[in-house]
Amino acid sequence: MSLLASYGPPGHLDDLDETGLKSWNMFIGDLVDSSIAGPDPHQVLNDSPRGQFYNLTKTDTAADAAEATVTWTAFPRLVRIQSLSDAQRWRRADASRDVQDEYCEWSVTHDATGKITKVMFTCEGPEYWHLLAQSNPARVLELYRTHIGPDVRHGDLFGTTGTYNPRNRWNDSTTDGAMHLIQTNNNLGAEIELAAAATNVRVIDGRELTTEQELIHCGKYGAPERNSDPHIGGAVNELARQKADVSLADPVGLYFGELATDGWATPDGSDPKDYWVRQRGDATHPVRCVYEVPREKGFTVGDIEINGKPIRFGGQIADFITVQLTGVACRFGQSATQPKNACVQVVPAPAEPAAVARNLGAASFPGYRAAPLATSWTRRR
Repeated sequence: MSLLASYGPPGHLDDLDETGLKSWNMFIGDLVDSSIAGPDPHQVLNDSPRGQFYNLTKTDTAADAAEATVTWTAFPRLVRIQSLSDAQRWRRADASRDVQDEYCEWSVTHDATGKITKVMFTCEGPEYWHLLAQSNPARVLELYRTHIGPDVRHGDLFGTTGTYNPRNRWNDSTTDGAMHLIQTNNNLGAEIELAAAATNVRVIDGRELTTEQELIHCGKYGAPERNSDPHIGGAVNELARQKADVSLADPVGLYFGELATDGWATPDGSDPKDYWVRQRGDATHPVRCVYEVPREKGFTVGDIEINGKPIRFGGQIADFITVQLTGVACRFGQSATQPKNACVQVVPAPAEPAAVARNLGAASFPGYRAAPLATSWTRRR
């Protein structure tokens, strides 16, 4: 049995100084505590509190702990289902970061002939960068120059006021660079809230809800049309139904899983996976990767084929990337938290309608596709 001393930064990144690390621990801890409490029960019914969700730094993780890795595909499902062809959906996804809502965003670099030479992929949450910008703006500039390009200037990132602009010229498009996530739904607060809300076990008319779709419709903790939201909720709720306490594993974040290259072919027969390079985050928690062929190879990304088609869009690669989160559960069979016997309901609040929506999280949950969906469980040792 043990308490976590402090929440670590995503990917075990080493950018923050001691003060920054303390601030990050407090930030994540506050998000977890807020999600445990749930929305105001006078405004949102049947959703608070979430007694089976816990803070790793305040409640011990027992010896029977098991970890779960839940994965989904990086390409946005909403773009897929609203498109008539692969070419159309790839083009639409490559056109704007605002539709890349799967906790994975990318930017594509072309050469003078129009061929793709590099695609930057990031799953780093914006909250981390806001904190880093406050504590060490010089480090922010250094990282942009390292990963985006030497032409980045301090004024490009911080403007005349000195306040960091996450949607600066080097992080606001699909062509000039992607340093961290900017799409509205891609944030850590939404990830934590979704996981906490999904721990509510629901028994409606004497029947325990168990399927992903009925759980998400009843609990209203995400978007049903995004495969991963109901899938993650279903995986979390399955643990809760086993009367376990549940949380997100440290370091809390979204990470890249695998790049599957079955059906890919390079001009020289080399392994196409060799050109998928981790740039930030540790080996098991990558938060930034780049797909790029070294110049000495004599060909570019655009010369590689996927299922017989040359790579013309970053979205073609995103089809084969998985994003993942990891949860932890313990004290199986011991929770005394009672099931909720009704679905979530929003109480009309004419004076502050926007506040109700914020508390429920209706407009802030992350959207990500889960095809293929996967959940793997590992007993902690």
